[in-house]
Amino acid sequence: MQTIRAKRSSTDTEQARTGPERDLSPLLAGAATAVGGFGAILALVGSDSPLRGPFTLFFLLMAPTVAIAAALRDLEPLGRVLTSLAGSVVVNMLVAQGMLATHHWSWRGGIVAVTAISALLLLLVRVRRRGGRTTTGRTL
Repeated sequence: MQTIRAKRSSTDTEQARTGPERDLSPLLAGAATAVGGFGAILALVGSDSPLRGPFTLFFLLMAPTVAIAAALRDLEPLGRVLTSLAGSVVVNMLVAQGMLATHHWSWRGGIVAVTAISALLLLLVRVRRRGGRTTTGRTL
């Protein structure tokens, strides 16, 4: 038995993009950024909110994940998600191990270190992509 798939016309795809089935990934990314940023702020300020723990944990897991996923843009989606989550755990463990080895452990320092590493990774990805767009191969 053979499955025959019907192809959509270009007007069908345009209607799907403008209809109620729009892509929600930018909205979800914005919400995740807000939750992570709020968790980092709650932790750094020292708030006694019950949301501080889960939101900070979300930030510590997702900040390096997003930075590593941006660097691995050429992988397939599932491989990119798994690799970036594993890399996030590695970044967090290396920060904790480095702080413990140098006897400078503090939870605020850990949050700042993970933020700095994630921002540095995102900055390096941005610089690498911008440098790759220049015209190369010309000889004088």
